[in-house]
Amino acid sequence: MTLTIVAEIMLRHAGPILKGRVVETLSTRFNSKVELDTLDVSVAHGLQVSGSGLRIYPPDDVIAAGATHPLIAVHQFDFRAGIAGLFIKPMHVDSVHVSGLAIQIPPREYRQQAAERAKKRRGKIKIIVGEILFDDSQLVIGTAKPGKDPKIFALKHIIMHDFGSNASWPYDADLTNAIPRGDIHAIGSFGPWNLESPGDSPVDGDYTFDNADLGTIHGIGGMLSSTGKFGGQLNRIDVNGNTDTPAFTLDTANHPVPLKTHFHAIVDGTSGDTYLEPVAATLGSSQFTCSGSVINIKGKGHIIDLDIDIPAGQIRDFLNLAVKTQPPIMSGALQMKAKLNIPPGKQSVTQKIGVRGNFVLTRIHFTNAQMEDKVDMLSLRAQGRPGEAHAGAPDVHSQIRGAFNLQSGRMDFSQLNYTLPGATINLTGQYTLDGKKFDFTGKVRTDAQLSHMISTWWKSLLLKPVDPFFHKHGAGAEIPIKINGTNSAPKFGLNLGTKN
Repeated sequence: MTLTIVAEIMLRHAGPILKGRVVETLSTRFNSKVELDTLDVSVAHGLQVSGSGLRIYPPDDVIAAGATHPLIAVHQFDFRAGIAGLFIKPMHVDSVHVSGLAIQIPPREYRQQAAERAKKRRGKIKIIVGEILFDDSQLVIGTAKPGKDPKIFALKHIIMHDFGSNASWPYDADLTNAIPRGDIHAIGSFGPWNLESPGDSPVDGDYTFDNADLGTIHGIGGMLSSTGKFGGQLNRIDVNGNTDTPAFTLDTANHPVPLKTHFHAIVDGTSGDTYLEPVAATLGSSQFTCSGSVINIKGKGHIIDLDIDIPAGQIRDFLNLAVKTQPPIMSGALQMKAKLNIPPGKQSVTQKIGVRGNFVLTRIHFTNAQMEDKVDMLSLRAQGRPGEAHAGAPDVHSQIRGAFNLQSGRMDFSQLNYTLPGATINLTGQYTLDGKKFDFTGKVRTDAQLSHMISTWWKSLLLKPVDPFFHKHGAGAEIPIKINGTNSAPKFGLNLGTKN
């Protein structure tokens, strides 16, 4: 009779009883203040529970340091259990469904300011949950640094197992990445939760990143996919992965070129900063490496700084990607070391990108037949073999060394040294990536004297008197030239406007 009365009282007061258990369990687990606005209980068909307005705050010392937002806020949750759960402690719940979860990790600075204190339990664990299903949630990692924005992750669907234990929590998660927009699926483990410093909580897993639209970054295009592994803690995640973009494009050309990478990166989840150490990439048939950083700038986006090393690339791959004119102006083997900088801002990547470096091109062949003929004939004349200089002459082996600065869609060359049999050409100038401007001036230094470059005997004879004027600095002749026009139709001529 007494047990029946007790059972009837507990069923009648199931709501307050369960609300107390939920609050005490979470207060004990997180060692902090917990608030719960509503909890509705129905016992008509077993124990059916739904609640709303759940808030779990950071530990008191972290709040005292300046953290004001709840550590965890839940819009709504519900679960089912047997009636016997009201009489058994701890209550076992197989599954809880949560919607509208927001995890707000306080800035590291606040956690560091918090005084050390002994960890203590405020009560007992009265509910044990097998798994929790989260929908339409988000993770916000705050920062107190004036130059940083909080890092926000949209969490579409997450399943966490053994939630509430002091061990790590297995999870299966679907996330939406904002930029580039795409879907991430990750399986791994999280925790145990670090009560005093949530950003230091361990995390690991395997991920796939599919349908990432690079078009959400102004100036580039292509669909990226990526797979990899990660591990560490929220404020320092070690990531190893691969990416594949079959049709990578820049808006200066819109010519798709396949791009693949294998990378190792350190991600600071508390700031959004990423450190690449390094990236091994293949663009078309060209392999290169780069290392550097992607740093979050508050309210603006990211600033990207990379060191690029191309030991044995093909210039046509990079011209295909960046220059509108087709076919590319030349082919050849490329070696390059450069520094790349992309500042934050809404402009197209190709308009704000800056690249400065040095390069060497070998085995050069110009795709424009007229231009290649002019180079081949120049080489023969410079060697004193003018009789062989005609259209269709055999291609010469040549190379270019240079220093360049790419800025605002324009390539400036502070030095450009073109060496071919019989001649050296020293140039300075610029061209634009849209192919509309090609403007260089400089000097050609030849082995042969001017009169020896002409096959007609009487013209050669007439030039004999002027040979001394061009024979200087140890060269047979030194001739001022200019090259202008467009990338697809360059024009060669004497630069008669020079003082010399």
